[in-house]
Amino acid sequence: MDNLKTADICDDHASEVQVCKMDFRSFGKRHRFSGKIETVHVYEDNVLFEEALESVPAGSVIVVNGGGSRNCALMGDRLAGIAVTRGLAGVIINGCVRDSGDLATMDVGILALGTNPLKSKKNGIGERNVRFTFGDVKWRPGSFVYADEDGVIVSEKEII
Repeated sequence: MDNLKTADICDDHASEVQVCKMDFRSFGKRHRFSGKIETVHVYEDNVLFEEALESVPAGSVIVVNGGGSRNCALMGDRLAGIAVTRGLAGVIINGCVRDSGDLATMDVGILALGTNPLKSKKNGIGERNVRFTFGDVKWRPGSFVYADEDGVIVSEKEII
C-alpha cells in the first residue's frame, strides 16, 4: 500500500472516480490506505460507530458521516485500538477525533476534520450501511476508497 498514489489513480481512471472536496487531517500512523467502504451516519454519538468497528471485515474502511460537527470527538484511542486489533485499513470521519498524540502511533489510517477533547454521547442514535453525501462524494457501502497525502477518492469498483 506504500505505493498507492491517488494522483496516479486519477490520471488513469479520472472518469471512474469521485474526488472528495474536503480537507481532512491525517491522525493515524498510516497516511495511505484503501479498502471497501462501510458506512455509519451519526451525529455527536459514537455507539453505532463502535459497533461497526467491532463487526466489519478486516481491510475495510469505515466512513462516518458525523455531519461535520466539531462539538465533540467521535473517535479516540480506545476506538482506534479496536480498528487496529481488527485489522481495518482506515477510518474517515466527517467530524472530530481526540487523543491525537496516541492516534499518531497506531497502525491504521485515520482522517478527520480536526480534534476536540470532549467525548460523544452514547445514545445509539444513527444508521449503519446507508448512503450519504459529503465533500461532493456519494458514499455508498461496498464502494472503494483510496486515501493518501493528496486526498481521498472513491470508485464504485475496485481499481487496485
